[in-house]
Amino acid sequence: MTQEKIENAESFSEQISIALGNYYNHFVELLPRLGLGLIIIILGFLIAGYIGRFTSRRVKARTADPLMSRFLGQAIRLLLIIAFIVLSLQAAGFGNVSAGIFATAGASAVILGFAFKDIGQNFIAGVILSFNRPFNVNDTVEIGDNFGKVKALEFRYTKLKTFDGKDVYIPNSDVITRPVTNYTEDGFFRWDFMVGLDYEDDINLAKAVILKTLEDDPRVITDEEHQSYVAEDELATSTVNVKVMFWVDTTDYGRVATQTKGRVIGNVKKALMQEGFYLPADIQEIKLYGRESELNLSMKEIKSSDD
Repeated sequence: MTQEKIENAESFSEQISIALGNYYNHFVELLPRLGLGLIIIILGFLIAGYIGRFTSRRVKARTADPLMSRFLGQAIRLLLIIAFIVLSLQAAGFGNVSAGIFATAGASAVILGFAFKDIGQNFIAGVILSFNRPFNVNDTVEIGDNFGKVKALEFRYTKLKTFDGKDVYIPNSDVITRPVTNYTEDGFFRWDFMVGLDYEDDINLAKAVILKTLEDDPRVITDEEHQSYVAEDELATSTVNVKVMFWVDTTDYGRVATQTKGRVIGNVKKALMQEGFYLPADIQEIKLYGRESELNLSMKEIKSSDD
């Protein structure tokens, strides 16, 4: 019985040895093909990166559009990498593996579609935005509740830099479905603010002083299409409110346009006061109800009681 076990053990060892030898011989035979597949993958990544960068440069030179050129360069690089990976699997003798991968991907497309629906929507929206979008790099835009400058367009999101330093990543599907307000597309934006004048003031003279102040500011734009003007807006409780409207350059919306508005408001206030205009505040009328004996309305009595 012991002899039989020994013979079985030796037979099992021989089988393992033969199997390992076969695997080794098969690996040695497959090694050149594995090396060829690895070389194809390495060259594929290098070639895809070069073609992607070349495409980005060429598109940017022709269109002067860094967003579209970068997006197309990334898309071409990704597609080429996938193609080289499939080619390397074929060269290494794993053609059945690549075919199985595509077959599995096709069979599970419905499941993946539901699982990664948002990612797919954002990717398709990114492709659409790369060719047709309402903004360019460094444009000041408002997308939903987000307000800032466009910094990048990626496969899944658009990056904004807000004026208080926040980096906001907005899904491309939201960029397509939500209203987008572009403040710098044509480079012009109209500011407005209110000025309250006393009812006894000369309104026409005040309007002339305000218009002269606007004309003297070099940052206020005045041409045939963009005219500054002042108009009566409201007869308020204690003031006649006039609205001042003027145009500014919005190429640098965050700094120049905002500073221009602040400077104009200050200059208008100064010019009106130099011309003798009184800029009254709202008058509040307070009514107190009750017996006079219960109301302490005398300042002298209040002061004496404090003493």
